[in-house]
Amino acid sequence: MKILLLGSGGREAAIAKKLSESPLCTSLFIAPGNGGTDKFGVNVSINPLKFNEVEDFVKNEGIEMVICGNEDPLVEGLGDFLRERFDNLLFVGPGKEGAQLEGSKDFAKEFMARHNIPTAAYFAVNKDNIQEGYRFLESRKAPYVLKADGLAAGKGVLIIDSLEDAKKSLAEMLDGQFGKASQKVVIEEFMTGIECSVFALADAAGNYKIIGLAKDYKRIGEGDKGLNTGGMGAVSPLPFADDNFMQKVERRIVAPTVKGLKSDGIDYRGFIFFGLMRTPAGDPKVVEYNVRMGDPETEVVMPRLKSDLVTLLQLTATNKLSDAEVVISSEAAATVMAVSKGYPGGYAKGLEISGILQPKNAVIYHAGSKKTSDGQLITSGGRVLAATSLAPTLKEALENSYRALEDIKFEGMTYRRDIGQDVMSWE
Repeated sequence: MKILLLGSGGREAAIAKKLSESPLCTSLFIAPGNGGTDKFGVNVSINPLKFNEVEDFVKNEGIEMVICGNEDPLVEGLGDFLRERFDNLLFVGPGKEGAQLEGSKDFAKEFMARHNIPTAAYFAVNKDNIQEGYRFLESRKAPYVLKADGLAAGKGVLIIDSLEDAKKSLAEMLDGQFGKASQKVVIEEFMTGIECSVFALADAAGNYKIIGLAKDYKRIGEGDKGLNTGGMGAVSPLPFADDNFMQKVERRIVAPTVKGLKSDGIDYRGFIFFGLMRTPAGDPKVVEYNVRMGDPETEVVMPRLKSDLVTLLQLTATNKLSDAEVVISSEAAATVMAVSKGYPGGYAKGLEISGILQPKNAVIYHAGSKKTSDGQLITSGGRVLAATSLAPTLKEALENSYRALEDIKFEGMTYRRDIGQDVMSWE
């Protein structure tokens, strides 16, 4: 099967590696890919948001399956665009309507309310009902959570301790702080507990398969301090997500979500990322939906997935997921992200990367790297490399990932040294 994978980050690198290992994959193209994805397939210079470029490549290369790694093309309607033009193309990802689970916080909240899926209390605000928004804030206790309704590159969430500051921030968001994304703002109840992510595949026939879970680390600083990032590391499995918890997740959240999509007439065929909060009472609540895999969680989910990924995606795209068998390794996986100095603020690009990039007991997934015309590997983003290890215990996996990073260098390279420590100390 000739496959086109869209995206350029560590998530796509992990998916590309898994796809390349399948006997069903005869050719793999990654668009645009990065400095490390050429180990698994052929990088092609295509912008996934330029739908005509994608269409031409699919037609000219005889592509049989397209997998969309990140959310932007899905929210813009790439799935609908390609399905209208190619009768036999297998596209992994929802159409524009289904992608609103991630593309609109208000849509997602209304969906959860309609299908009795547990989540935080909320109120959606625009400029026309801002006074009602102020009153809703007054009815809640601090801290106050404000979320831009649309996609804001992971930056559209504010957690504020003061009521007056929350009102001020609400007005600023509606005035365009996050552009079109914050023309509408969702005010949410602040939830306490520990977060985790559950990943599933779903098809339009109402079938689903859970393919993994993970915990990621968003803050730049150790001890979860400092600014939010795209993710500084991830671990899997999780002792606090035991069988009892996962049964609740499946019964109360995953199954009702997939059933709700079908009953609402939404053609959904692809990944669903459930961002969850495990409350102090041990119950799961939805923090957010994503309509693709997470990053860096994919870097620990894919190594633990023993089933053939191409087979799973083929069954997803053809609404036959009920035939799928998912096998997940009992081993633990740990990812530690090496980032550029200054990230998530300003940072330099074009820095030479050197060292051992194919270590013995780890895999280095490239995220923000590229190759120059003479083959030199250089940095091209804030999150540069993800060191991932699979081992019998989380302790061993973390040790292997950290050891791998000790043998890699680029100017200003930094990483958190406390990934997974909270999970290992869980009681």
